[in-house]
Amino acid sequence: MTTPVTIESKGSDFAQLTRKIQDAGLLERRPVYYALRGTLLGLAFFGGWGLFLWVGDSWLQLLVAAFLAIVFAQAGLYAHDLAHRQIFKKRPASDVVGRLVGNLGIGLGYGWWNDKHTRHHANPNHEEHDPDVSPAVLVWSDNQASKAKGLPLFMARWQAYLFFPLLTLEGWHLHVASVKSVLKPGVVKRRGLEAALLAAHFVIYFGIVFATLPFGMAIVFLLVHQGLFGIYLGCTFAPNHKGMPVLSGDDKLDFLRKQVLTSRNVRGGWFINTALGGLNFQIEHHLFPNMPTPNLRLAQPIVREHCEKLGVDYLESGLISSYSQAIRHLYSVGEALRVKA
Repeated sequence: MTTPVTIESKGSDFAQLTRKIQDAGLLERRPVYYALRGTLLGLAFFGGWGLFLWVGDSWLQLLVAAFLAIVFAQAGLYAHDLAHRQIFKKRPASDVVGRLVGNLGIGLGYGWWNDKHTRHHANPNHEEHDPDVSPAVLVWSDNQASKAKGLPLFMARWQAYLFFPLLTLEGWHLHVASVKSVLKPGVVKRRGLEAALLAAHFVIYFGIVFATLPFGMAIVFLLVHQGLFGIYLGCTFAPNHKGMPVLSGDDKLDFLRKQVLTSRNVRGGWFINTALGGLNFQIEHHLFPNMPTPNLRLAQPIVREHCEKLGVDYLESGLISSYSQAIRHLYSVGEALRVKA
């Protein structure tokens, strides 16, 4: 935000909303839904690798790579729900399945990502506390742009044009960050277990690919698979907060406003709901992170009506419009640096 935002604490606003949500039974877990979703995901995962082995030495493997990219992304979304304890009430069960799906299944460090995502939820779009708006490569606010040096300074000038191409590297970035997290003591709990599961994933993953395909084809398969995996995940999370107000230490918001004003919902039917893993209901998800995915759409009218009564802006847009808003924001932040160049 360009100017500090100060709002008197109104904890009762969120408390009133919580009572409405609880009375509607929307915080109750949905075991049948998640059992069915998990079963379908497992069939797609093992079926996809079975198809890979059946197709063998053929450029048709690029279609298999695209299919497995979708499956990997959906597995990531399932691990996301596990991390929020939407599926199991107890953390141990969530952690066990989360590590199997994340570390072993798709090479994504469950413990590292869970810690990072928890910090994001606590302070969404806060340039000092939210790791998702860290100026490591891109800059998300005028303040970050004014302090940018090195790579972020160069990237910021053209970040609006580079955002989607950079998503092709997101899959690799997640793998590298996951490995780095288990190499340093104290970063993740059960470091040995997480490291062993990650190692098993990469040995099996690269082993199957290079044992089945000629070297050149294997490289292309990996580039397509990981590139599309990164694009899918990036395009799933980008509409949620990018282009929304970026907070700083001067902004003082209560919990409800902090979550609603920095989040954006995406309109759509069952296809958008499925493709984005329910994260198109980002406002409801941020207010109630442990609410099961299928209940988010049911909570939306309750949350929207509550926000309207409070006079709190509630933003919902189409998928393409959400990307456009994000890109325009990146362009605007980088404009001053382009002029200086």
